[in-house]
Amino acid sequence: MQLTIFNGSPRNKKSNSKILTEHFLQGFNEASDSQNEVFYLASLRNREIHLKAFSEAETCLFVFPLYTDAMPGIVKDFFEMIYLSDVQRPARLGFIVQSGFAESIHSVYLERYLEKFTRRLKCEYIGTVIKGGVEGIQIMPPSMTRRLFKNFKALGKHFAETGQFSEEIKKEFAKPYKMPILKQWLYPLLPSSLLNFYWNSNLKKNKAWENRFDAPYKF
Repeated sequence: MQLTIFNGSPRNKKSNSKILTEHFLQGFNEASDSQNEVFYLASLRNREIHLKAFSEAETCLFVFPLYTDAMPGIVKDFFEMIYLSDVQRPARLGFIVQSGFAESIHSVYLERYLEKFTRRLKCEYIGTVIKGGVEGIQIMPPSMTRRLFKNFKALGKHFAETGQFSEEIKKEFAKPYKMPILKQWLYPLLPSSLLNFYWNSNLKKNKAWENRFDAPYKF
């Protein structure tokens, strides 16, 4: 199976999507000697190369993060370019959507769009894998990411062997669907400094702490 993967993260090669894709391909390559190639949609100057790769693909996967309940703009832009072009489309199309939200409910509406988009391209829809709770994996100790990476490797191996996503792993990744009631009660009791530690540290690292309350589009 010839496999072409498009990474749709604006973080490019420093993304969580890249890390998950690498573990997916570990399993895929263990079970198959087929060719595979990864392209990064954040490299906007390579749009024609991406379009050509898409037109020559046999099986194509898009891996990208959820950005405020939607796909990143670079992914939507590429989808529109594909739809409006007359290039040949792959026979099969699938998606892996990851997010910082722990609950998969945030991604289900995007999943519906992706299925409809695939049908409109007249491609076979392989499915969409949804995995929440991914933000922060680059700073987590191995003990916290071991199971996640193991499952992505297993997902890739199953895909190489069957040409489909493992339904068992998809269901595991989709948990929890919604935030448990107990957690909803506990969250407001926790100090905001604890809940926002990761985001605050990123604001400071990028010298944006003083601008955190800016509202440039407020009238």
